[in-house]
Amino acid sequence: MTLVADTAGLIMDLQSVGLRLETTLETARKGGAGPSDSGMLWIEGVPVTVPPSDSSPYSLRAEDDGQGIYRDGVKIASVAGTARPRFYDLETADGVPYHQIALLHLDSLASTVVQACNYWGNSDQCGFCGIGLSLASGATIAKKTPEMLAEVAIAAKELDGAVDATLTTGSSVAPDRGALYVAKCGQAVKEAAGLPVEIQFEPPRDLSVIDQVHDMGVDALGIHIETFDPAVLAKVAPGKFRTGIETYFRTWEHAVKVFGEGRVSTYVILGMGEDPQLTIDACKRAVDIGVYPFVVPLRPVAGSLMEDVPAPSREYTEPIYRKVAGFLAERGLGAHTAVAGCARCQACSSLNLVQTAGSAAPCGPTGGAPTSAPLLQIGRRPE
Repeated sequence: MTLVADTAGLIMDLQSVGLRLETTLETARKGGAGPSDSGMLWIEGVPVTVPPSDSSPYSLRAEDDGQGIYRDGVKIASVAGTARPRFYDLETADGVPYHQIALLHLDSLASTVVQACNYWGNSDQCGFCGIGLSLASGATIAKKTPEMLAEVAIAAKELDGAVDATLTTGSSVAPDRGALYVAKCGQAVKEAAGLPVEIQFEPPRDLSVIDQVHDMGVDALGIHIETFDPAVLAKVAPGKFRTGIETYFRTWEHAVKVFGEGRVSTYVILGMGEDPQLTIDACKRAVDIGVYPFVVPLRPVAGSLMEDVPAPSREYTEPIYRKVAGFLAERGLGAHTAVAGCARCQACSSLNLVQTAGSAAPCGPTGGAPTSAPLLQIGRRPE
């Protein structure tokens, strides 16, 4: 196997079983709107987010010149780049710490611009999400302004080498689903810091909103379905289920016409009980219209409705990665076409590594998909 293939396999394992911390990991994220509760690090030069786990067979250890990942006492990979970002120690003129405005996810500046969601705290709450948790803990503020984000973006670029910005928001009842405000923030970041920007929002009622967002200078869009399995979507994200999977496809088709192939992406979370073959087929349909399906393993967030659901195994995720990587390669899409955002960063997924390794071969002896897991039952923790 090549080094890339070896690293891809290791990262798939780590994102399933986690990493035991025997030294300090400075950069970590808790709560948040998407896959979270993870440490951020570079493994053999590859950006990775990995959940900490006291039971993992893999451990992170300090070394004289950095850190390393060990298994059974043997070093298997080098780790670098886990220092606390310098811009975190700054604050605005009115006293808001920069780290409450935006975080550095390895080399990508990220912020939930409006830290509120109309699905949160009711029967529509997405099972995997923790958007309200970081606000309740005081880790962030409820609403960031374009001016705040522009100021922080300049510092993140100059002090810590940020290369792009990803701005998202909770779901809004407004007809534009909050897209135009996030785009205004993205426009400010791009004009001030010169960073390419992705913004993320749900399908707006009027698709002309996407044209307006493009006219504001935004580089890429994330419009996240989360799962293509309708039974699972109804269970884990009922608000998105009511929007309808076909609505997402119509929105993506229009967005690709405006932004171009590879500039529109969607999260596809594995390990929530979905039918794997249905997932693979729908990812193919998305790729065929120029959308990048950013396939990621479930990252259980402490305090979320799915906090006790285990991450999927490598044996489950790898065959799906291989299939989707093959579709992307055939279409000429990859992290390089994403320009900004999660699909550019890739730290929460092994998809790009699998594609880079050229291992998008048929899955198993027959090229079939892994067996589907049972549909997950989710609910609130007992008080």
